[in-house]
Amino acid sequence: MEVHQLATSLTYGDAISDEMLEIQTVLRAHGFKSEIFTRFCDPRLAGLAHDFREYWRYSSKNNVAIFHFSIGSPVSRLFFRLPDKKIMIYHNITPHEYFIDYHRILARECYKGRLEIKLFIDKVDLVLGDSEFNRQELEALGYRRTGVLPILINFKKFETPPDPIAKKIYDNGRRTILFVGRLIPNKKYEDIIKVYALYRRYFEPKSQLILAGDHRGLERYLASLFDLIDRLKLQDVHFTGHIPFSELRACYEAADVFLSLSEHEGFGVPLIESFIQDVPVVAFKAGAVAETMNGAGILLQRKDFLSIAALIDLIIKDEKFRDRILESQRKALDKYRRERIAPLLLNYIDQVIKG
Repeated sequence: MEVHQLATSLTYGDAISDEMLEIQTVLRAHGFKSEIFTRFCDPRLAGLAHDFREYWRYSSKNNVAIFHFSIGSPVSRLFFRLPDKKIMIYHNITPHEYFIDYHRILARECYKGRLEIKLFIDKVDLVLGDSEFNRQELEALGYRRTGVLPILINFKKFETPPDPIAKKIYDNGRRTILFVGRLIPNKKYEDIIKVYALYRRYFEPKSQLILAGDHRGLERYLASLFDLIDRLKLQDVHFTGHIPFSELRACYEAADVFLSLSEHEGFGVPLIESFIQDVPVVAFKAGAVAETMNGAGILLQRKDFLSIAALIDLIIKDEKFRDRILESQRKALDKYRRERIAPLLLNYIDQVIKG
């Protein structure tokens, strides 16, 4: 029995790509032959993926093919035609409206992706959302056989040391607010900047904001954020761009609070990364955020920027309050450990094999 994975891309530092590698590790550990097939592969991950067009040499009605759907691509059309037993994992598609003013190609691909996902109804043996939020979307579209498989995260990678230079730059004695995520409009970076402006003005002038995420292709959105920073006369706002994991580790180690004001999330891996690294999380309740946080951290029901700034100040200054938040986050992590998720994955595969 072979269980292979297909996706649009395998990208360094990408949550879905990291999960594919984790799934492959689990599958191989349980005796399955398992390869990854993609349209694009980051040169830093060369050798870990095959070109998706080669899959026909592996394809068999006795195989299980797992397709990670996150945007429209030729890979989904190949998957559609395979004789293999099929599992699709849906990672959500950001509504195209968020990109219209900043990236028309991405807006088009997201729009096409939401049309394309409807094509698989009755064409897959099982479809999984990485959150209940995503599963419900699939069910509303008409998928009948659905389930939930939270994203597999490699906890051990957080035991690696942070980059010493980045650590020296960011761990500088300033109170630090952190957000991690691709620089795209639905993440509402502008709202985070506004909260930081109020926190710096009224609570802690000696502070900094670290915004860690890839902004390639979204230069127009980045320019609008620079304009906002200039108008607010802010200093110590750091856009890291796409960075190695060791540098990201340094950002987490420097952080006093992780702040997420995103308005559309299908899961939210940086929330879990913050839990793992004992950074208190304050996050706006949108999409799958509440589900991802699993009852931990601080969940915001509305966006009152001054109140959020005051809350951040309280978390930093009140040690007992901070400790309660961190303890809740440590307990919430049990849901995401490999020993909990791997049996779920194997059970889903068994269901599909048995029909």
